[in-house]
Amino acid sequence: MQGKVVNSITDALRLAGIRDSMTLSFHHHLRNGDYVLNLVMSAVRELGLKDITINASAIFDCHLPLVELIKDGTVSGLECNYLGALVGKSISSGILKKPVIFRTHGGRPADLERGSAHIDIAFIAAPTADSQGNISGKYGPSACGSLGYAFADARYADKVVAVTDNLVPYPLADFSIAETEVDYVVIQDRIGDPGGIVSGTTRITRDPIGLLMADMAAEAIKASGLLRDGFSFQTGAGGASLAAAFALEKIMLKECIQGSFASGGITSQLVNMHKRGCFETLLDVQCFDLGAVESIRVNPQHKEISAGHYASPEAASAVVDSLDAVILGATEVDLSFNVNVHTNSQGLIMGGSGGHSDTAAGAKLAIIIAPLMRARMPLIVDRVHTVSTPGDTIDMVVTQYGIAVNPRRADLFDLLRQSRLNIVTIEELKETAEKICGKPKALNDEDGRIVAEVHYRDGSIIDTIRHRNHPHTDN
Repeated sequence: MQGKVVNSITDALRLAGIRDSMTLSFHHHLRNGDYVLNLVMSAVRELGLKDITINASAIFDCHLPLVELIKDGTVSGLECNYLGALVGKSISSGILKKPVIFRTHGGRPADLERGSAHIDIAFIAAPTADSQGNISGKYGPSACGSLGYAFADARYADKVVAVTDNLVPYPLADFSIAETEVDYVVIQDRIGDPGGIVSGTTRITRDPIGLLMADMAAEAIKASGLLRDGFSFQTGAGGASLAAAFALEKIMLKECIQGSFASGGITSQLVNMHKRGCFETLLDVQCFDLGAVESIRVNPQHKEISAGHYASPEAASAVVDSLDAVILGATEVDLSFNVNVHTNSQGLIMGGSGGHSDTAAGAKLAIIIAPLMRARMPLIVDRVHTVSTPGDTIDMVVTQYGIAVNPRRADLFDLLRQSRLNIVTIEELKETAEKICGKPKALNDEDGRIVAEVHYRDGSIIDTIRHRNHPHTDN
């Protein structure tokens, strides 16, 4: 076959010069439906390679085979922006030779640009590709939409391999990544299950508490004075966050407010808001569901952007710097408004910053929305087990028992106090939670080996995660 097409992943590895101790990279746009990482690492294992580092924008539960590759020495290093609970539990027990390096979505391309991270061979799951390596995520049986996290890999890796299950004639006109960046193309029967793009967290909650918090968050944005024509917005894919977007949509339609853009991981909820005139443009680094995939394929105002364009602090400017408001989640918040999204109440790894820190740093209004208790564990603690996002970038915390405004935002406190919202202190929220749940027992892991480093978007280490070995989790 002509062009850059090779017979197998193994052939691509050999042609790319694979050897022990190299770093291979992967992107996560197929999320929990991704097959490519496991396919490549199976070939790596068969070649008998050792001490491989994986730099993946995210690791999901579908990547559980990694645990065996770590145990047998095939993999000794892991760098990612998010690490799901199944693999995270094993990492927390200390099986990995080197500490995981956690980055933010903006910090990853920034570190590649700085040279503080390096990729030897990048493997890009390509839902559609031609024989020369022009790639798109918008088409094909495994279409995932935006390929925003793969742009930096294609640009900075020494060698780039596109893995596709939909090879089309050259040239693929509507490409995301150009052939100039791609060295080899490998055809597989399937590169993933696009149904795995959608997780249980990408649906609007029906929980009355979640809906109450969503309405409170939307009213807080309105009271802040930011909700006006030209308003820009981002929300996460959690149920309460999506409900907040829906509540915001109702206010915007009622008051005839047309925003400028919504950004980040795009969901069907944001697509619907765009269709109804709430936003002029969608800036998409990752499609969170199949409705978003369809939208980016057919709508010219739904724009694919790279992770660097989205959130890199090394860029001349980034989308996050123009955000008015962002709604984010948390597993813990402390009295200094530091937020934890990396570990659960037992200190086990079950997540990661993703764009959390990036958007909080850039947005005029960074809102945490979370229930005050989960499984009888309080949200508000004296000190979070892991600092994911520094408290000086968080403006308010919304719970079903009230809204706490960061004391550094006296201006915001004055605006919200004039509304009908229940404004309380962070200390009052903590006291309320402890009256209901009791005070949680402090984790004692000071002597544990460091199993992960949390890197902030500027490349600095803001916290470490230590060895834990608990049989159960409660988050």
